[in-house]
Amino acid sequence: MPKVSTKRQITLPIEQCIEAHIEPGDEIDTYIYNGQITIVKKVAGAAKGVLGHLKADKRISDEQSLQSTIDERH
Repeated sequence: MPKVSTKRQITLPIEQCIEAHIEPGDEIDTYIYNGQITIVKKVAGAAKGVLGHLKADKRISDEQSLQSTIDERH
């Protein structure tokens, strides 16, 4: 079972990395909702087809956008 190191690092089990197609050096995002951490592999252009028509508001950070979405659900 993975444990959190003193540096707050977590080693993911190889089976989960294989299933999620996560390789050494890949970039990930992490999100917290209801005390659960979700790890998502970053994939360049993954949302382009779905979100391509939207214009980004560069005054708002990704973290602020995510937090506002979480706040709306409560």
